[in-house]
Parts: sequence; structure tokens; C-alpha cells
Amino acid sequence: MPEWLYEDGIGEARAALVDDGAIVEALIEVEAAGPRAGAVIEGRLATIAVPGRRGFVTLADATEVLVEPLPRQWTQGALVRIEIVREHVAERDRTKRAKGRPAPESVLSDGPSLRARIEATGIAVRDVRLHESDALEAAGWSETIEAAQAGAWTFTGGTLRISPTPAMALIDVDGHLDPAVLALVAATAAGQAIRAFGIAGSIGIDFPTLGGKDARTAVAAAFDAALPPPFERTAVNGFGFMQVIRPRTRASLIEHLLDDPAGHAARALLRRVEREARVGATTLAAHPRVVGVLQTHPDWLDRLARHLGGIIGLRSDTGVAMSGGYAEPA
Repeated sequence: MPEWLYEDGIGEARAALVDDGAIVEALIEVEAAGPRAGAVIEGRLATIAVPGRRGFVTLADATEVLVEPLPRQWTQGALVRIEIVREHVAERDRTKRAKGRPAPESVLSDGPSLRARIEATGIAVRDVRLHESDALEAAGWSETIEAAQAGAWTFTGGTLRISPTPAMALIDVDGHLDPAVLALVAATAAGQAIRAFGIAGSIGIDFPTLGGKDARTAVAAAFDAALPPPFERTAVNGFGFMQVIRPRTRASLIEHLLDDPAGHAARALLRRVEREARVGATTLAAHPRVVGVLQTHPDWLDRLARHLGGIIGLRSDTGVAMSGGYAEPA
């Protein structure tokens, strides 16, 4: 039976839907990373970009939210209430603002947390606790994170190369099988990868060129069977290209890791050290960028110190890879 594994870690919460011992969905929620999808919040209408259509609302923390549609009666500088329909999304050269819509009659709320979201699926949730064996790791958490960081999903006979772009997420199929067989196997793999990494919005999949309509129909059917709704898609065209649209409310796992690699490495280091058989004062040795993140979050270090029962120190080491931080006696 599938179940959610949930871990409330230092700086971030993690969840994985596990079925038959393998992760089929992986989710991360960073602490205080901006307004959640579903949150109803107030802010000042700072800019009217297109009257009656589009504007920008500034929240109390100076975050700017794109608002569409924009009520004509809203005036610049007014205090307004909006609902977040899409969280901010990092791209390679910029951050796409969170998007909201008018919600003048709605009650203020923070939006559902990661824990609330997975509970709402109706699937059993099991907490991953520090004093128990690492169920997340046993299911393949590190391997899933590494695959997302690499933008690669390996399957028997080939690999999917996944590239987020401002326009869409592009998935390229690469392999050594006969083109018709490769496309069919890759269709299942593409559905699995999209689900596992939470890829949404516009997605383009470039399969090997398929000449016959029956072969293209079979590829589309294999994809449909691998990816739960909701989504819409085109047919596979004669060049092997298919476009998929999924509702987008937050960044994919790939985009999340691209957004802040040093932050992710810092929180992963805290997770590893928490699970080591270590007590007392400890020094964390890490890449300077990772140390920089930890220095800006003394609350994270305080939580680790309480767990270990000793003061936490930091040491920068340019010879340590971003993901290679470790703990040593103070």
C-alpha cells in the first residue's frame, strides 16, 4: 500500500510518496520561503501595470506579487486582499514572482502546509523520526534528489534529460533501443519523472521520430497510464513531439534545487548530522557558501545544538564540495 513519509526537519519539511518501496513523488517545503499557494494575504497595490487587468501588490515583507485580473476599482496605494495561486518560481536567470488573484471576501490564512497537503490526499502519512531508521533514505531519497539536481531520469534502455526553461520544461529522450520501443518505454518514464519531480505548467517531450499513427497513439496511451490527472496533452506529432499542460501552483523539485543550491546543501548537512551518533559540541565544516547560509540562520544551529547537547561551530573549507559538508568534534 502506498504511504507518505513525512519529516519535519531543520529549515525544511520533506515528504515522499512511497509505493512498493520506491519514491513516486518527492516534495520539499523550505521554512519561511514566501507565501504558500492558497494563502490569503493583504498588501498594498504598488503598481497598476495594465488597468483592469494586471498589477503588482507589495506584501509586508516587501515581496511583490503579480495580480491578475486586477479589479478596475482598485487604486494605487490601497490595502487589498489577494489569494496566492502560484508560489514564486526560480528560473536560471531570474525569479518569477508569485501570482495572486483578488480575494476581497476571503478570510486571511497562511495556506496549506506540506503536511496539510499530503494529508488531504487521503493516503496514510508516517512520520520519519530521528530515533528510528531512516525510512526516507531507505526508499531512495538521496538518489531522487541527485536525479533532480542532474535533471536526469534513468530507465531501462535510456535516459530522460530534463531542462527547465522560461517557456516550458523540456524532456529529451536518449537511448539505444529501437526508436518505437524506446519511445514507448520513455513515455512511461516521462510520466513517472513528471510526477516524482512535481513538474508542472507547460512541458514538452521530444520522443524519437515515429512514422506510424498507431505507434504514436501507443506512446500517448503509455504516458497517460503513467501520470495521474489532471493534465492535458497534445497528440504525439510526426516528429515525436508532445506537449503536456499541468496545473502549476509551485516550483518543481528541479526548480527548487536550482533556486538555492547552497541553502539545500546546508539543510541536507543539518539532516545528516542530526542522524549521526554524535553528542556534544560540534563543528560543521562546509563549503564557504554553505557556511554563509548557516550563519544567516542561527535558529537552525540552535535547534541542532539542542539536539546534540552542545554548541555548534562553523568552519569554512574551500576544498569541500557544496554537498560534502561534515561534522567534527569542536
